[in-house]
Order: sequence, then C-alpha cells, then structure tokens
Amino acid sequence: MAKMTMVQAINLALQQEMTKDDRVVLLGEDIGRDGGVFRVTDGLIDRFGPQRVVDTPLAESAIVGMAIGMAVYGLHPVCEIQFSGFAYHTFHQLESHAARLRWRSQGRLSVPMVMRAPYGGGVRALEHHSESREAYWAHTPGLKTVIPSGPRNARALLAAAIRDPDPVIFYEAKGLYRAFREEVPEEEETLPIGRPQIVREGTDLTLIAYGAMVRPAMEAADLLQTEDGVETEVIDLLTLSPLDEALLLQSVTKTGRAVVIHEAPRSFGPGAEIVSRLMEGAFYHLEAPIARVTGYDLIIPLFSRERWYLPNARRIVDAARRTLSL
Repeated sequence: MAKMTMVQAINLALQQEMTKDDRVVLLGEDIGRDGGVFRVTDGLIDRFGPQRVVDTPLAESAIVGMAIGMAVYGLHPVCEIQFSGFAYHTFHQLESHAARLRWRSQGRLSVPMVMRAPYGGGVRALEHHSESREAYWAHTPGLKTVIPSGPRNARALLAAAIRDPDPVIFYEAKGLYRAFREEVPEEEETLPIGRPQIVREGTDLTLIAYGAMVRPAMEAADLLQTEDGVETEVIDLLTLSPLDEALLLQSVTKTGRAVVIHEAPRSFGPGAEIVSRLMEGAFYHLEAPIARVTGYDLIIPLFSRERWYLPNARRIVDAARRTLSL
C-alpha cells in the first residue's frame, strides 16, 4: 500500500468516485486549475474536465444552492468551501433546504451532496480561517457531520459520504493535511458513517476525541502509560452526527472514567452532548466526574498565541490525572 498524506488520500477518494460514477461533480472556488487552496483537487480538472470540476465565483451560498439543485435532479455534487469560517454564508441553504427536503417532500426527494471544508487551527492562519464550529452542523437535524482523523479514514469516509443519499458536512482538519503519512490501499474502501472506532484499547480510562484531537489523545495515552502505568482506551468518533453512543457507553462502563477532547469552544460544544449521553447511559458505572479538554470560549487567537488555545497532550494528561485521583 502507498503511504499518503490526507490531501493525497482525499484526492484519491474524489478521483475514484468520479471515475466510478459520472454523477459525481465538484464545485468550489479555485478547485480547477489551481487545485484548491490546499491543492486537494489538484489534477482532477485535467482528468475529468471543467464540466465536472467547476470553478465557481466567490459565493459560498450560491455554491451550496447550486449543489442542492444538482442533487435533487440526480447528481452527486461535492462542494469545497475554502475554509470552514466561510461556510456561514451557506447556512440558509443547508439548514432551510438541504437538511429539510427529505422531510418536506415526505421522502420523495433526497439531497445526496457533500460539503467539504477545512477546519480548525494549527497552521497559523488568519481570522475566519481557524474556527472549529462543527457543533452548528451536528445540531442541525437532517445533516450528517463527519470528521476524519487521518489519511486512510478520510479517504474511506469521503467515499461513503459521496454515496450517501443525504447531505453530509465533511470537515477536514487542515492541521492534518500534510502532518503525516499513512498506508492507504489503492482498491476502494469505505467506512460506515456514524460508527466510532477504538484506536487504542485500555482498562483504566477512556479518552474520546475526533479529527485533529485524536493525535494528542494518543500522545497523552502514551504518556499516561509511561509515567503513571495507566492503561488508556482511546475512541475516535469519526462522525458527530449521527452520534453512535453504544461504543462510548461500552468503553466507559468498562473503565469507569472518561475525558472528552475537542478544539471547539467549551460551552455548548460537542463534548457537552457526549458527557450528557454518558451520564444518562453509564452513570452507575462512573467512578469520577467526566472531564473535558477543549478550546476556550473565545475567538481562536492568531499566530503565536494559537498554541495556548489548542488542546495538547499535556492538558489531556493533567485532566486525566485529576479524574484518576477522584
């Protein structure tokens, strides 16, 4: 198997799905000749032509609005929004139309579209380029929200998202785009949307993370084992909505303790929903309160201060130790 970055793996998924199904079309700003701002779509216009790789004007609402119309009439559009902080202009189209058409038409219509967007910090970007606002989409009925954590699962989940009959928000942590390589098979591979994975098994503590936070969670698990002898289980959510709580409850029932990690702001964030479900389903198995390690309730800082905002392995270890001491 070839070792790929996340950018290469996502490009492979798009290439394979477009080859397999001529209903798959791409839309976005500069995704054609320039290959997108992060070069995720590099080379695809040469292979599939400008009718299937469409360079659009700088108009996010129009991009998603066109995609909804295409999807209703049988295509499988994949939109690229250059940065997730620009996706707020799409909210009316997604909330009022894409998310509701199946319900509004009593099942006669579906909207098989994907909105891809790089999210989060870690690349020292400007304002509106580093937000982690996935809670907006996960909170919206009718939308699925998928957030991969590495090249292989990004490729597999994007293929599944493109084939899904309903609209999918596909958030890609830009800090992971070229952070590491991973073996990705050439043959087609998908992962089910809505299914988390245990990426490290343990018995003393459960760490729950997604996207860019899976790597610091794994680093924290290594530190806890080396420094404290703690066997930590790490769960990669992969999908925020629908959120499959069965695996989370199974893990926390076993370990009795949990820490939830995300870089989105703390208040009303995804972690609060996860904690609530664990309290409802595993309360009598908990040995200590569930901890959260998150971003802070402020706009993500610029440049040199960004690293103080983002959760890291040490913050996770400190929260874990507090939880283990109770």
